[in-house]
Amino acid sequence: MEHPAALGHDVKSQVTDEHLVARRRGQIVAAATELFSLQGFYRTTIQDVARKAGVSAGLIYQYVTDKEDVLLLVLLSVLESYKREIPAALQGRTDPLERFWAAIGAYCRVVDQRREATVLAYRSTKSLPDERRELIKTCEIETNDMIAACLRDCVNAGLMRDVNVELVTYQLVTFAHSWALKHWRLKELCDLESYIREGFDFFAQALLTPKGRRHQSKLESAP
Repeated sequence: MEHPAALGHDVKSQVTDEHLVARRRGQIVAAATELFSLQGFYRTTIQDVARKAGVSAGLIYQYVTDKEDVLLLVLLSVLESYKREIPAALQGRTDPLERFWAAIGAYCRVVDQRREATVLAYRSTKSLPDERRELIKTCEIETNDMIAACLRDCVNAGLMRDVNVELVTYQLVTFAHSWALKHWRLKELCDLESYIREGFDFFAQALLTPKGRRHQSKLESAP
């Protein structure tokens, strides 16, 4: 799980040791994610989070100012996970189509690892003040840009149709998020890897050019 040390963006800490901030905020984020998901943001208190995290409420206030800080850290931690895992999945890959599928797969796996927080983002972002909602939106766009860049490379290489890249990126992201949003049902139909493969097939049929289909066949037949 992401231990958000520098997810400070507007979240003040009385503690200056970055490693300690990372560890403590990681504890707080893990506890808050579970509690906000189970009983809601408004019904959860800092005292609840402290008990769940195994620390005192006073200690939590050394790392955040209020409960909105905690929610912000939870939501940013998911976005930071995308920013970490997608580049890692692309490392060493140069083929545009292979990079595209790797990016989507990495995004889906982060969603799976952070299902509760993904659902929470849909449900509770509105609980943040306008300025902080804008921060979340900005971070989301930055994350989506990693997917969009891979899609754009495929279009430029003639492997995919000339599409509205930003719109298709949101369709891809929504596909990934659906694994968390509808997990109660999807888990009865398939496992994560099957879900990803089915999605790949669906988007391949929708996006690949004849050149792209030939190239995809070569990738699939490669040892």
